[in-house]
Amino acid sequence: MFKNLMNKIKIPFLTYSRPKFIKMFSNITRPLDGKTAIVTASTDGIGLATAHKLACDGASVMISSRRKHNVERALSILKKEYGDEKIQGVVCHVSNKDDRNNLIQETIKLFGGIDIFVSNAATNPTSGSILDCDEEIWDKIFDVNVKSAFFLTKEIVPHMISRGGGSIVYVSSIAGISPMPMLGVYSVSKTALLGLTKVIAADLAEKNIRVNCVAPGIVKTKFASILTENESLSKYILQTVPMKRFGKTDEIGSVISFLCSNASSFITGEVIVASGGMTSRL
Repeated sequence: MFKNLMNKIKIPFLTYSRPKFIKMFSNITRPLDGKTAIVTASTDGIGLATAHKLACDGASVMISSRRKHNVERALSILKKEYGDEKIQGVVCHVSNKDDRNNLIQETIKLFGGIDIFVSNAATNPTSGSILDCDEEIWDKIFDVNVKSAFFLTKEIVPHMISRGGGSIVYVSSIAGISPMPMLGVYSVSKTALLGLTKVIAADLAEKNIRVNCVAPGIVKTKFASILTENESLSKYILQTVPMKRFGKTDEIGSVISFLCSNASSFITGEVIVASGGMTSRL
């Protein structure tokens, strides 16, 4: 009886509202649709999480690492979700000029241009007093952590200008703001990125290229495992973190994607600290 009654009643809302609802949402675009990004050191940790997030938000992404097997492994993960048309990768040791040039040229060849550059490459082959650091180690840290960021920026900027603008994000560290004991040279290199952000942002503002910096706190990565996996040391460190936990890589990737999107269109020359509340003032 109820079925017969319902058949006699015409309810326009049930008939027409759902198709309109579906059509409305099918037209929503993702914030980075149509953009192409280069992310250095993007086969693990924060770099891989950043590549994931940028692709999820619509960008085509060129990943890179200095080891071929790492690139291949990361590509196998990312391509399952985003496909060949969205994710590609090359071997690139950022301290090598030829590798840097190949990274840029392959990106343009495969994706047609560059809109986003995320400089995430970093190394720290030493610990102890900064005064015990020899020149070779100092040069290696600054070549990877600072010099490569600058020269890749210099080499990428003309391609961004040809596209009408772009976004650059340097991945620094809480150690660049509050230097960490035993990590003196690394801390200084990350402080240098804060200055690089300010200077290049001022130079490129009129070119519609925004330049910002992310300073993560202690994030659970292979790079930071010496800090996060030692029980006594991690317990001591967490006393300095108001949120009482280490960060997650995707939390940093989300901040980076925000800085690459139009949601941050009036932000340039800034450093965003994502540290769970750790002290972050010079």
